[in-house]
Amino acid sequence: MTNGEAAQNEKEVIFHISKKDNFPDWFGEICRVAELADIRYGVKGFTPFLPWSVMTMELMFDILEGVLQRKGHLPMLFPTVIPESNLSRESHHVQGFTPQVFWISEFGDGEKLDERLALRPTSETAIYPMYSLWIRSWRDLPLKRYQRCTVFRSEVKSTRPFLRGREFLWIESHNVFATHEEAKAQVKEDLETTKEVVTDAFGVPTMVFRRTQWDKFPGGINTYAADTLMPDGKVLQLPSTHDLGDNFARAFDIKYINESNETVYAFQTCYGPAISRIYGALISVHGDDNGLRLPFKLAPYQVVIVPIFKGKSADDVIGYCQKVEKALRHAGLRVYLDSRDATPGWKYNYWEMKGVPVRVEVGQREVKQEKVVIFRRDLMKREIVALTGLAGKVQTVGRDYDSVLRAEAESRFENLVVDAATLGALEGVLDKGKIGRVQFCTTEADGLICAEEIKNKTGGEVRGTRIDVEESATGACIVCGKAAKAVVYVARSY
Repeated sequence: MTNGEAAQNEKEVIFHISKKDNFPDWFGEICRVAELADIRYGVKGFTPFLPWSVMTMELMFDILEGVLQRKGHLPMLFPTVIPESNLSRESHHVQGFTPQVFWISEFGDGEKLDERLALRPTSETAIYPMYSLWIRSWRDLPLKRYQRCTVFRSEVKSTRPFLRGREFLWIESHNVFATHEEAKAQVKEDLETTKEVVTDAFGVPTMVFRRTQWDKFPGGINTYAADTLMPDGKVLQLPSTHDLGDNFARAFDIKYINESNETVYAFQTCYGPAISRIYGALISVHGDDNGLRLPFKLAPYQVVIVPIFKGKSADDVIGYCQKVEKALRHAGLRVYLDSRDATPGWKYNYWEMKGVPVRVEVGQREVKQEKVVIFRRDLMKREIVALTGLAGKVQTVGRDYDSVLRAEAESRFENLVVDAATLGALEGVLDKGKIGRVQFCTTEADGLICAEEIKNKTGGEVRGTRIDVEESATGACIVCGKAAKAVVYVARSY
């Protein structure tokens, strides 16, 4: 934005929509006003992401990749296209993903390809044929690799920037082990990674469920997924991890010679944190009626400096602000000195809407006293601070700021789960933005009929069973009345 545009658009940056009362409008408007995404691209579900969101997502990628590499994963990068013959080699997998696949069937001036190519909806069928070439001996295992890439799915539900699109940004890890026990241990590690990154670093709390057999990853044995609660009471799936057993190894001939000189199939897992979707959850969970509230760790600018001056004091104030900027940058903080031609009040509204954690205000009085005023976006409070030690103070505020955001987000999970014994009671629970806990006949394939009845009557979806608590089924299934074999959780979802 130019200085002239800043002055001309002063009235346009005040953001005040009730997130609680009208979350869909809040979300759409903050994506527009904060310049996160532009839905005017002209192809449904494909959205340009703009600098303010991309800078945060780059930081999110860096944090996640750092954790994966610390835990033994190495990066790789595969082509975007997958031959149709590869995609078809695991029958359950292709049946699960074919409705969502974008196909390339010709090139140039209408010349047909010998074989259709799929834009990757996920990369198992691209990567695993190569794994069958790379893995020969037990000494090659475990193999833990990941890639940072874009995937494409023809989303059938209504699309929304970040939350549901037809192209999204993610990391996918694909791991190979000698035994099933090692694979299951990797699934546990993936869930720990989700907590370490999504909750501890990004401040977004989740509940983890083992998905039902009709809702698992196509071709796998079990799927474990982390759901978060959105402001409108619906849940959004975040990272999921999948125990593939040896199903894909058999389909793609991933064998190795063990220490007894026997040729055996390997066991595999895959893990898929979608950074763009996690970003959508992050801005939704932490934002308020004034706009974004970005975690200190993830804000493109952790500090913005606003000079306040009149007439002849401009040079003194700007010079002092540059001194402040230099000190903060030297401490490794991401800083922006806003010297644009706009009023301080306009800048306050603008940066509060953009979610910058800390604002430093400097006027003639602060220059004379060698102090600054710092404003915290989370608490909406000001504090006078000496220039000496300012960087340390900001870093301390930043740590506390992230703790406040996380604590506020986690408080919304209190009393979230409510027991329901009838479909009518369950509908009432969901209407209040809660998650229903119900007795259910079975999470095996036979339970799908009852799950569809729940969805038709209440709008809720069976999310699966909790893995962090031991629960035994008692009584009868909420739908069919048969003896319950599982305690499942039901929520409305994106």
